[in-house]
Amino acid sequence: MLLQILIQGFLLSGLYALIAVGFTLIFGIGRILNLAHGSYLMAGGYAFFWIGQIIGLPKIIGVALAVFLGAGMGIAIYRLIVRPLKGDRIAVEIATLILAVILQAAIVLIFGSSSKIPHPLVPGVVRIADTPIAWSILVATCASWIILLSLYAFIRLSHTGRAMQAVSMDPKGAAICGIDSNRIDIIVWSISGGLGALAGVFFAGYTQLSPSMWVTPLIISVAVVIVGGIGSIMGTLAVAHIIGFMEVIVTTLIAPELRGVFTMGLIIVALLFRPRGLFGREEI
Repeated sequence: MLLQILIQGFLLSGLYALIAVGFTLIFGIGRILNLAHGSYLMAGGYAFFWIGQIIGLPKIIGVALAVFLGAGMGIAIYRLIVRPLKGDRIAVEIATLILAVILQAAIVLIFGSSSKIPHPLVPGVVRIADTPIAWSILVATCASWIILLSLYAFIRLSHTGRAMQAVSMDPKGAAICGIDSNRIDIIVWSISGGLGALAGVFFAGYTQLSPSMWVTPLIISVAVVIVGGIGSIMGTLAVAHIIGFMEVIVTTLIAPELRGVFTMGLIIVALLFRPRGLFGREEI
């Protein structure tokens, strides 16, 4: 039982980290809670389903379409909503939440309100220490870790990544140094959208597709940002593992219906005792 919890917790945590990292980037650079973040996952999951099971094209095309769709959504949200409302965080957060609800209604009109079960990205089951693990979730976890490590290296080592760090720390100082914050914002929003949509492909394989599937990833992302700290990728990884392991423990040993209770409780505890998060820096 213990080994099963460890294996399942590790696999789920990697997926949760990928779900939340784009949300963390947006909050770290613009101090904005993009409440439409869950809609990237919804759009990516349905795009993959549409390509593979309705049109019948290869799954890799569905994955590529999902990523490009998510990146395009991110850029569109930034240009049409965030930039015109820049400076009014509350207005941006309300507008992005309304957009998520509108996109949910659009999904209902196109695909119906019933849940859909997409074909697994990679069919089959493998046994690890006598624990059956679906190949799709194993591949999703490995891909998530490769993406997360690559993103961390990109931010730390590349010129664009260092510019993102500069904008996050001091937007005015970055502008004085010649960094185009608008360009950085577009890059960050496109990365966030693309990674969110890819996470949606993986997440749909772990659960199922439904018009309301954007809510759970949004709650996970908010929890990771609040508990992990502003813009901290290390915080994202740490808190995603805390949430992933605790959810597996709760669903395995207590009751599956209580899956989201720990996440919500963790947000409240962090707000009360550690408002800047475990890895967050002090705001000046």
